[in-house]
Amino acid sequence: MKLIRTEDAVGSVLCHDITQIIPGVVKDAVFRKGHVVTVEDIPVLLSVGKEHLYVWEKQEGMLHENDAAEILRQVCQGAFMHASEPKEGKIELTAEADGLLKIDREKLNAVNGMGQMVLASRHGDFPVRKGDKIVGMRVVPLVIEEEKMNRVKEICGNEPIFRLMPFRKMKAGIVTTGSEVYHGRIEDKFTPVVKGKLEEYGVEVLGNTLCDDKPEMVTEAISAWIGKGADMVVCTGGMSVDPDDRTPLAIRNASDEVITYGAPVLPGAMFMLAYKHRTPEELEEKKHRDSIPVMGLPGCVMYAKRTIFDLVLPRIVAGEKLRGDDFSVLGEGGLCLNCPVCTFPNCGFGK
Repeated sequence: MKLIRTEDAVGSVLCHDITQIIPGVVKDAVFRKGHVVTVEDIPVLLSVGKEHLYVWEKQEGMLHENDAAEILRQVCQGAFMHASEPKEGKIELTAEADGLLKIDREKLNAVNGMGQMVLASRHGDFPVRKGDKIVGMRVVPLVIEEEKMNRVKEICGNEPIFRLMPFRKMKAGIVTTGSEVYHGRIEDKFTPVVKGKLEEYGVEVLGNTLCDDKPEMVTEAISAWIGKGADMVVCTGGMSVDPDDRTPLAIRNASDEVITYGAPVLPGAMFMLAYKHRTPEELEEKKHRDSIPVMGLPGCVMYAKRTIFDLVLPRIVAGEKLRGDDFSVLGEGGLCLNCPVCTFPNCGFGK
């Protein structure tokens, strides 16, 4: 940095905060470090006793913090995100739509591991709403080597670190199993809970089919909803290992690919996810999605406030195709602590 007369500072970058003190009124920075001095700023600077300023002396191969933050924005920002203006070397990204946040964690860790720069975000694989902050980014020093920022661009390539997958308009069919409900011995209290969770993400519920414990009947009901245009089918009841619980068999018979039966999440260990694949003819004729998720929900979804279903549903509605690895990593953070006041998703569950 160099010391110059304030009147000569127009266009220069401040290397330190300029504090204004008005007794009993204010004591705060009237200009922050990194501020670019304008003509209008000169009288203000002189009024706070600053006849000379320390400003950044531009050097070949060095970037100002705001310019470096702009490079971080370029490697971070995906579609459906709004970027703030650089301020004191910091930029924030905000969601422009409701959707699922996806993060390239390998790139994120690589950038943060380089030192002198910071990417601080919310957790990925969780829903965000329009207006939610996604990530804040900045470099630590006032100036940073241009070569270092070029390495950031090389590491990150053409795909952004952060992506937002907007929630899709989807239709769901519900299949409720259990002879006790089918024969009217007890009231169906499961379906209203599932319906409420689906509607939370804008999913249209086409209807509900009651079945007894016969797997053939459940398989037929699943296939019927798919035939009626359901983008997903949710089955409730009969998901444990008891001899009478045959829903997993019915789901297998109605699907082409089973992703998981069981997940390292409590509540929700007996969750099942499978996919029914569309034929090429169906895809061409009806323009359906290529795979229809079929989920088997354990009984805990009916009474527990948050379960495996809350972790999986937003990813399904965003159109993500889940694999076995997506479930095996849920063990750490997979225990819901049943807090007296639930703050999900602002807690450790599922993270």
